[in-house]
Amino acid sequence: MLELTMATVSGTDEGTTAGMLMADTPSRPGAVLRVGRDRAVCRLVTPEDWLFVSRIHLEFLCGPEGAWQVTWLRGSQADPSAEVLLTVGEYAQHVAYGGTVSLPRGGAGEIIIRDRTAPRSVNVGFHHEE
Repeated sequence: MLELTMATVSGTDEGTTAGMLMADTPSRPGAVLRVGRDRAVCRLVTPEDWLFVSRIHLEFLCGPEGAWQVTWLRGSQADPSAEVLLTVGEYAQHVAYGGTVSLPRGGAGEIIIRDRTAPRSVNVGFHHEE
């Protein structure tokens, strides 16, 4: 099972969890959860006017062994107006634009989408149950 929680944070809202959204899905090969601005395909949807987030920004995909990975999908722009950071405990790494990172099996962490032009972020917490 992959569980996601999402909070949008703007300026002085740092640390606020009001309006937190949640989604989960069993760890079955081919299962997908998406985060972005497009309500038609994303289970977790950001504000429509937050253009630093792509229509479909993050895609969580369950592989054949039940392990999850996250991909920062390339949008319509050559250079993104966001940066994506994955944190698990003390470990942190930037996710490349168009890059894929495996999530720790049975672990938890956070993926942060930061606007490069304003103090806004989308914080997506994850918990991967075995």
